[in-house]
Amino acid sequence: MSHTACASRTRSAAEAESYNCGTHMRTAIFCLGLLLCELNAYAAPRTHTTVLGRWHPVEIRTETGAVQSIKIRRLIIDGHIREYTTGPAHEITERMFVVRRAYRINDALPGESRKLPAWVWRLAGWMSVDRQTGHISQLPLPSFDEEVSVASWYRDYVAYCGLSDDGTKTYMMVAQLGKRKAILKKEFSGPACGAPRWERDPMRVTFINGVEKTGFIVRARGADLQPENTEEEGP
Repeated sequence: MSHTACASRTRSAAEAESYNCGTHMRTAIFCLGLLLCELNAYAAPRTHTTVLGRWHPVEIRTETGAVQSIKIRRLIIDGHIREYTTGPAHEITERMFVVRRAYRINDALPGESRKLPAWVWRLAGWMSVDRQTGHISQLPLPSFDEEVSVASWYRDYVAYCGLSDDGTKTYMMVAQLGKRKAILKKEFSGPACGAPRWERDPMRVTFINGVEKTGFIVRARGADLQPENTEEEGP
């Protein structure tokens, strides 16, 4: 074999080896980049921005046609309007809060000649908002009536007066977030009450219906009727 042919083969082998090394290097860098992206996704989850906007006065209309003035705020997550809320929010944990929902519904009748929907505001139930994930959950509070019930929160417990499905019975209700069954559901006579009153040490809730007061000691698995205090209360 001539010296020229031998040199040519040597150069070809060197070039092939250099090409293979370059290809393997690019593949290794690409795989390393994918691995770093995946590790970053686990190490640094996306941060969501949750904001309750400014108050705006609106009028709501009940099923009976009565009109009531309330104030609403926009629930804004990552710059997008996700829901409308009313009333103060209650902080459950550092990452989760609950707030009551308001919404608009089209009140136009089929026979009405309208170019635009006839939007009216209505009250809804409560929802929870996770600041870390941006997730919103509607809370299925048992026997909660959107027009009558007034909720009072303490920790992850909520107390209110609820109604039966046919509206003929009224209940004193205590529910805990994450549990489907109510901790307390006790029927009482009379109209629905206002916001119940919470106390701690021990955890106690009092339902006030006119001049009548009914208190319960609340535990994780139930609620016990608190004997009425015969001592006169202070001012």
